[in-house]
Amino acid sequence: MTQEIATLAGGCFWCVEAVFDDVIGVESVESGYIGGTVANPTYKQVCGGDTGHAEAIRIAFDPAVISYDDILDIFFHIHDPTQLNRQGNDVGTQYRSAIFPHSAEQEASARHAIERAQSDWDKPVVTTIEPEAPWYVAEDYHQEYFEREGAGNAYCMAVVAPKLQKFRKSYAARLKRQAAAVS
Repeated sequence: MTQEIATLAGGCFWCVEAVFDDVIGVESVESGYIGGTVANPTYKQVCGGDTGHAEAIRIAFDPAVISYDDILDIFFHIHDPTQLNRQGNDVGTQYRSAIFPHSAEQEASARHAIERAQSDWDKPVVTTIEPEAPWYVAEDYHQEYFEREGAGNAYCMAVVAPKLQKFRKSYAARLKRQAAAVS
């Protein structure tokens, strides 16, 4: 099996990670930091907004099951790509909408995905395509955060849970749970 990697930033990594954990063909999702100037940044440093990093996720996926284009379409569906350096009340460059392609093919796909997404929005899509950069895994307590802590965290219940519900409704055929129920 050939595995590919997608690196995406769409606001708080807890939100984006929770969605992609549910997607058929996604083998793993890791939260981390990318696109900044400080080596091995901490969550506190990134949240301060001075390192230039984005909160992001790195997705390992099976392209025979889900394409990079499909991953990008889901990405654009689950966050507001018209908000510059923010998602809702999360404000700062660390919450920017960005795609970090791992190849020329991924970069071309990202450009086409932005064009496709634009038709769904009245305002301009501000998602950037940024060069591949060092990836720093976020602290352990951020990994699978919604799965572990979501029900007990007010932010997660107000922000992550509705995004996840919207995704599950719109992409029922892409859900791991749905596939398990059919098998």
